[in-house]
Amino acid sequence: MTTQSLHPRVQVVWVLRAVIVAAVLSLPFAGAFYLGRLPRWAPAAAGGAFLTLGVVHAVLKYRRWSYEIREDALYLDRGVITQVRTTVPLVRIQHVDSRRGPVERGVGLASCVVYTAGSRGADVRIPGLTPGGASDLREELKRLAIRADGEDAV
Repeated sequence: MTTQSLHPRVQVVWVLRAVIVAAVLSLPFAGAFYLGRLPRWAPAAAGGAFLTLGVVHAVLKYRRWSYEIREDALYLDRGVITQVRTTVPLVRIQHVDSRRGPVERGVGLASCVVYTAGSRGADVRIPGLTPGGASDLREELKRLAIRADGEDAV
């Protein structure tokens, strides 16, 4: 299988998250302004800076995120500052879910979550898939995991 990228609409989800984070991080600047400790432009400048960083991060995150299914494993590449390559051997897959949170439903996307044997919290999430794409990926991983480790794999 070739390397797959995420649906471009996932950037909307990540930009919305950046807007919320920028607003929260700007609150102390707004408070300091109202207390007379900062000039009038400081809260807007801080909010603009946080928002710009968040949007740039969302775009770079989208460009870096990819996954690939091979005969032996699922490979994930992601990360902006720290780039992470994760390998999930198919024989380690215990079960696979597809999920759609409220924001994802709002933009018509879903995620696929792969749970693995091994350690606590050993699961990976592939965001930014269409609902049909998440279901197809879930079924394909299930089929490959069963083939890799027999009928008890998933």
